[in-house]
Amino acid sequence: MSALVRACSVDDVAPESAIPVEVPRNGSRLELAIVHSNGAFYAIADECSHASIPLSEGDVGDDEIECYLHGSRFDLRTGEPIGLPATEPVPIYRCLVEGNDVLVDVSAPIISGGDDPPDSPRSFVNISHTQEF
Repeated sequence: MSALVRACSVDDVAPESAIPVEVPRNGSRLELAIVHSNGAFYAIADECSHASIPLSEGDVGDDEIECYLHGSRFDLRTGEPIGLPATEPVPIYRCLVEGNDVLVDVSAPIISGGDDPPDSPRSFVNISHTQEF
């Protein structure tokens, strides 16, 4: 079961950039980076798995985000590290654009490696419009 919450407006995130957001989740707040890359929107935990640095402050390009401190890069589609020194993935969340709103499914992160939690269609990942694939 999904729990879609509004994270920001499409206009808040310039192409090839990221912004930090906090969204409600289970009575607390979840810190995410909303990233706009290659025409798609992504939601990734806003903390590098190597050092506790906000990923939203890093460079974005080609469906990747780079931690500004040590240069670790992460695939926005999977959360997997693709550049050292990070070796652990970063949680990613389903993202959907509806109208001018960027919505995030905060019910559970997408499990790294392409496996989804039960009853969670992957159709929300990386969608830049309201039609599901």
